Amino acid sequence: MEAQAQGGERARLAMEGALTARDRVGVQDFVLLESFTSEASFIENLRKRFRESLIYTYIGSVLVSVNPYRELEIYSRQHMERYRGINFYEVSPHIYAISDNSYRSMRSEGKDQCILISGESGAGKTEASKKILQYYAVTCPSSTRVESVRDRLLQSNPVLEAFGNAKTLRNDNSSRFGKYMDIQFDFRGAPVGGHILNYLLEKSRVVHQNHGERNFHIFYQVLEGGDNELLQRLGLERNAQSYLYLVKGHCAKVSSINDKNDWKTVHRALSVIDFSSSDIEELLSVVASVLHLGNLQCLADEDGNATVNGENQFRLLSRLLGVPGPTLKDALIHRKITAKGEELISPLNVEQAAYARDALAKAIYGRTFSWLVSKINESLHHKDSTYSENYRPNIIGLLDIYGFEVFQNNSFEQFCINYCNEKLQQLFIELTLKSEQEEYESEGIAWEPVLYFNNKIICDLVEEKHKGVISILDEECLRPGDATDLTFLEKLEETVGSHPHFMTHKLADQKTRKTLGREEFRLLHYAGEVNYNVTGFLDKNNDLLFRNLKEAMCESGNRIVSQCFEPAGREDKKRPETAATQFKNSLAKLMEILMSKDPSYVRCIKPNDAKQAGRFDEVLIRHQVKYLGLMENLRVRRAGFAYRRRFEIFLQRYKTLCPQTWPNWKGQPGEGVATLVQHLGYKPEDYKLGRTKIFIRFPKTLFATEDAFQLRKNTIATMIQAEWRGFHQRQKYQKLRSSAIAIQSWWRGEMGRKVATRRKNAAEIIRRFIKGFIHRHRPRCPDNEYFVDYVRCAFLMKLKRNLPKNVLDKSWPVPPPALSEASELLRELHMRNMVQIYCRRISAEWKQQLEQKVVASTLFKDKKDNYPQSVPKLFVNSRILTNEINSKVLQIIESDNIKYAVAVTKYDRNGYRARPRQLLITPSSAFLVEEAKVKQTIDYANLRGISVSSLSDGLFVLHVPCEDNRQKGDLVLQSDHVIETLTKLAIESDKVNGVNIIQGSIKFTIKQGKEGIIDFTSGSELIISKAKNGHLSVVAPRLNSR
Repeated sequence: MEAQAQGGERARLAMEGALTARDRVGVQDFVLLESFTSEASFIENLRKRFRESLIYTYIGSVLVSVNPYRELEIYSRQHMERYRGINFYEVSPHIYAISDNSYRSMRSEGKDQCILISGESGAGKTEASKKILQYYAVTCPSSTRVESVRDRLLQSNPVLEAFGNAKTLRNDNSSRFGKYMDIQFDFRGAPVGGHILNYLLEKSRVVHQNHGERNFHIFYQVLEGGDNELLQRLGLERNAQSYLYLVKGHCAKVSSINDKNDWKTVHRALSVIDFSSSDIEELLSVVASVLHLGNLQCLADEDGNATVNGENQFRLLSRLLGVPGPTLKDALIHRKITAKGEELISPLNVEQAAYARDALAKAIYGRTFSWLVSKINESLHHKDSTYSENYRPNIIGLLDIYGFEVFQNNSFEQFCINYCNEKLQQLFIELTLKSEQEEYESEGIAWEPVLYFNNKIICDLVEEKHKGVISILDEECLRPGDATDLTFLEKLEETVGSHPHFMTHKLADQKTRKTLGREEFRLLHYAGEVNYNVTGFLDKNNDLLFRNLKEAMCESGNRIVSQCFEPAGREDKKRPETAATQFKNSLAKLMEILMSKDPSYVRCIKPNDAKQAGRFDEVLIRHQVKYLGLMENLRVRRAGFAYRRRFEIFLQRYKTLCPQTWPNWKGQPGEGVATLVQHLGYKPEDYKLGRTKIFIRFPKTLFATEDAFQLRKNTIATMIQAEWRGFHQRQKYQKLRSSAIAIQSWWRGEMGRKVATRRKNAAEIIRRFIKGFIHRHRPRCPDNEYFVDYVRCAFLMKLKRNLPKNVLDKSWPVPPPALSEASELLRELHMRNMVQIYCRRISAEWKQQLEQKVVASTLFKDKKDNYPQSVPKLFVNSRILTNEINSKVLQIIESDNIKYAVAVTKYDRNGYRARPRQLLITPSSAFLVEEAKVKQTIDYANLRGISVSSLSDGLFVLHVPCEDNRQKGDLVLQSDHVIETLTKLAIESDKVNGVNIIQGSIKFTIKQGKEGIIDFTSGSELIISKAKNGHLSVVAPRLNSR
């Protein structure tokens, strides 16, 4: 299956590289779209590629990336090597192609590069920047120093994500700040350092989150992943519900986020980027202090002034921030005001105190984030004594910044973000047109002016001095009196109300007012109209922290806090710049940085809001295509020529279409291309020939050429195959012929030598055999040893094939005279071996059976007529089952184990009446039983002998002494199994030698002093009766003649 998957991937890559696959997977460069002005065609091309898991598409040199919301097997080391050092258009679109193109341009031209990544939250901007960093980490030259820098560059990501990312409604790992990272490369092209700039951290998230959103990741990671000892030092509980700053979004737990594992990653990353244990401890103290600040409750006293309860919280805050508790408490409920050179202390009401608390929490977290970035920059700073002070490494910049945002309720943050995107769009258009114009000039092609929407008018509306929205906002924040959000809106209406890209409810017509709130103003951006709600604009722009709170923080014993609130800032009486002005200035610096570099662009798109793999939401994507300005990008790129390639590449691909250029063009590539396009019938307006490239204006011209090439390929392939097969078969035949001749020659010689050797050996053997036969009767000597050994071997081989198979088989091959003695020894050994094998296979039951049969043979063989009939019959353990013996009898003889029981007939000593009885044999005695009574017990010690006739009758006599009154005389019994019964009785009583087989008559004792006689005669049938002479007469048939 794995091999099939790899084969399918290779097939897809091959298909991706072919223009003929465009009907199924679309075009891999939007510039090649025939209907390039159609938004529907643009989105349909995206859909085709997304359906085939082709998430990357070009617009010229711009990469459009659609978030697949699943892992794709296109980021392995093998894929990185595939894109390494390859021309941008020679492989399918990929983030690695953009990365490698920027890297090669930096190395070959010596000019700094930058990659601008933009898109909505959840579109995959952060993942794209990670993939770029991973590509450079794997493919750039390596050394011990480089490995260290690589680790720090890669490990800075999880730290910044922990402190700057949060779960939003659109993205579980949304970056809530803009980031620009410089990666510094040395003269070998190895990464040796870096620098990070951060923009507009969403500090308001620290104190407030919308429903379904979370605070920054680090708070939850510390609570979930920190060990008990750490939480105890920080005064924290493991439950996020205990902290007011973490419960406002009602979303503390998220199934897709594992805070515990993420904490391990962040803690490990902090160590990699040179954070000491004390740095980490102080950093986490700041994080914990923000949570404790949020739990402070502001209450009103009798005069309406604010008080703050929670002595325990103050103790913890005092220890974590290193600020005396009373100082901190006093700073939270009072405000220091300077009037006419005098400092006045003014108490705060509950609302003002809550504002001061939240402002302090935001200030601490925001400044700590800036400190964290500075600390990371120290770790990434390029410092190497081998370079001179004037040496400046080459740079590739990565800009991961928020895309154009339009929500149902847009506030100050969206205003700043969209202003940033206006500036980036302005930069993109300028640089794209500039690069196009430079390429045209370098190729000697006349530049045709391109009409496009110049969004400078919108940028000026926002940033122009004294007249722009930001200037008006700052003026409203700084003026004395009651300035509110609504007065700011009124001031906007007075100042920029006539601007064509500005609108408010008051200035709008009746129809437009339905879409505008009274507290909103509308800006017509390059990407569309956006309504901004002015509520909170002044507070967010001021971003004020009361002076006494700053002074309290300056006294902090926490090194991080003291560095974030330096005393110099406290002594400066000048009012700090507003948030919007700070952002505008930092954005201006960013534009300077980007203008000094050659840019590449990655536009990220999210296919649906549900974060589902394979789902393509056309409405949402159309919205993003519009706000990312992709159609405008395409239009600018297509204003000139849709396709351009170097002469060598174009000629190499399509030379088969012209007889003059096929199979090889001998002249200059440009002349060859001119010949080729003339043969193809290109019209003059369809193309231009530059100095090194051909420019094709329309995609249909290229596609027609490609289709002709595909048709021509079959003919060319057939010709090449025919030539190759003929040449290959001729070569193969000549090689086979030479090989066959060589093999035949060698084989014939080899076979001749073998035949001669075989004949020589045969003659020698026959000679030795005949000589040995002549001297066969002599002792073994050199003359006959071969013959004797042959005879011996022949006998042994014959013996091997004819060995007896069982102990009863007495056959044995006749040995030669020389082996007679050895034959007998072998015969004896083989017989012993068979006997041993046979004995090992005998079970215990069968052994007992054989032993009893041996005893029976000893007693009765050739002595009693019915013995031969008993031989093939197996002796049984008992002829009477235990349940057939009366239970009272079993109780009487319970001390003995019944070895054998059989039904017998007892003949009375007086009258010889036949009575049925049971004979029970135990190890010590024999019992004669009548139903429930033991009629007679015979101890084996008292058993003097057993008498039985030689005929086939079943009578036998047990002789016992009569001195004891308990014994009534000898017992006369008859059994149908007389051989079996007497054998078992003889074995158990150890009276094998006491069994007497008598011919004629048997005498037995009736009682003391009186004897009886049993007369045995042969007859035709068994008759037992009392004779007239008082004897017991037994007539038994003779079965065997002895």
